[in-house]
Amino acid sequence: MRLDKFLKVSRLIKRRTVANEACDAGRVLVNDKTAKASANIKPGDIIEIQFGSRQTKVEVLEVKETVKKEDAENMFRYL
Repeated sequence: MRLDKFLKVSRLIKRRTVANEACDAGRVLVNDKTAKASANIKPGDIIEIQFGSRQTKVEVLEVKETVKKEDAENMFRYL
């Protein structure tokens, strides 16, 4: 699954366009490397997102195309 779509489906970022902009600005890292929005995400990957001065680090647990809001947190685990 594409990185921008995963960020949106997992509810880490609310909109896919915002996820695209964050990737283009270099604020998203996958496995300690700057990632493009089109990067492929698989279980076990570590994603770091920088929101201003705050940083969020998560591990991908599963990848699904669609998820209910209450099940979105099961797709990742905070580190």
